[in-house]
Amino acid sequence: MSNSDKQPAELSRAEKQALLARLLREKARQPRKFPVSFAQERLWFLNQMEPDSPFYNCDVAMRINGPLDLPALEAGLSEIVRRHQVLRTTFRRIGDELFQIVAPTQPLSLPVFDLRELPEEGRQAEVIRLAKEEAQRPFDLAAGPLLRVALLRLAPEEHVALFTMHHIISDGWSMGVLVRELSALYRAFSRSEESPLPELPVQYADYSIWQRQHISGRTLEDQLAYWRERLSGAPELEFPTDHPRPTARSQRGASLPFTLPGTLSERLRALSRREGVTLFMTLLAAWQALLSRYTGQDDIVVGTDIAGRDRKEVEGLIGFFINTLVMRTDLSGDPTFTEALGRVRDTCTGAYAHQEVPFERVVEKLAPERSLGRSPLFQVVFALQNAPRETLGMSGLSLTPINLKTTTAKFDLSLVMSQHGDGLKGSIEYSTDLFEPSTIARVIGHFQQMLAGIAADPSRRLSQLPLLTSAEQHRILVEWNATGRDYPRHSSLPTLFSLAASL
Repeated sequence: MSNSDKQPAELSRAEKQALLARLLREKARQPRKFPVSFAQERLWFLNQMEPDSPFYNCDVAMRINGPLDLPALEAGLSEIVRRHQVLRTTFRRIGDELFQIVAPTQPLSLPVFDLRELPEEGRQAEVIRLAKEEAQRPFDLAAGPLLRVALLRLAPEEHVALFTMHHIISDGWSMGVLVRELSALYRAFSRSEESPLPELPVQYADYSIWQRQHISGRTLEDQLAYWRERLSGAPELEFPTDHPRPTARSQRGASLPFTLPGTLSERLRALSRREGVTLFMTLLAAWQALLSRYTGQDDIVVGTDIAGRDRKEVEGLIGFFINTLVMRTDLSGDPTFTEALGRVRDTCTGAYAHQEVPFERVVEKLAPERSLGRSPLFQVVFALQNAPRETLGMSGLSLTPINLKTTTAKFDLSLVMSQHGDGLKGSIEYSTDLFEPSTIARVIGHFQQMLAGIAADPSRRLSQLPLLTSAEQHRILVEWNATGRDYPRHSSLPTLFSLAASL
């Protein structure tokens, strides 16, 4: 038999296993591509229009006091990056399609900036400067990474951690997931224990594939038909502004916080229970009623974000799941607040039933007239944050979030509320191109007065709900009516005319 007729020797079982293991390792070192979600596609296009904008950066600054185990913190962050493929994702256009490219896992290197040589006052100022600088530094969606973490060392047992992610891979809920997992991993690794976290059942890329397959064909057309009918002819909200609307929005903004007392918050919750609605619906109805009073319009359109995590499998994922819904409510006929609340409930119920269609597809279908000075479909937002609030309980450490002032605004006005203990906290983010801080302070005061009036008597008509604060009432009723003046009462009328003419 010639050499060419010889059969190659068959690999042994051990050799086959070794070869398979090597092939799997090589495959794991190769980047993988997946379709993007609809929301990611929208943010990618926005980024192409303004590639150096930090507008969609998500940032958190945390002050850490106590004996920090730096290797445990670094190992915990590396494990989170390994667990969540989206944190290793970049974005690339291949042909006519946009893909998310998942890079192989590798340890995260945590940069440490030592500020101990600075005097105390300068040290704290440098923390704020660096935190703002990091929050404003843009991301390169094609090169990555899209997660940045930095540590500032102020003293042996005092640090500040800076977390920044691009919105295309994250949302508010994701920050809670990051905090919860880092807490558990740091606790374990600082004790030289194994990770206590189970492997994730799915990844964000799996969700993207499912979304592309599920929201298509008849499902997509049915949902789009609902929104086309619901939003056809929706008016722009003509809110009175302090300054003329610019031709193009600059995205400059600020925010003003406020707090509702616990007693008022509980009365609003009780009203919601009696009327069979959620607290979100009650607060949205009040916000739309206030907008109606300001504008004189009775067709009120407000945007709101939903978590987009209506499936249990994605609750523990880091990723961009948020979708935007448009709440259009008819407040014509000066209804009572209870009647208006019923209309808002119907609006929300219909929107939730058709929440899967991405907002960008709704805009595309309706094709509203686009303007660089206005966002499409709505200019005012309301949100009640209900993402799980996580406490970063790392062993032996005290952690305090650092509040960095907002310097941007995505819309004309955004009212964001959240539950804190028995009360409610809120904040209005506003475009400084349009509004002065004093105007926003009045808006907050009017909203609080209206909520108090609603809680006291929801059967009052919207036009009868109180707006003016006690200070404003005093100014209008007392100060502006204090027109009495002393004058020479015993002088003749010609003399008084002569005096008046000489003034």
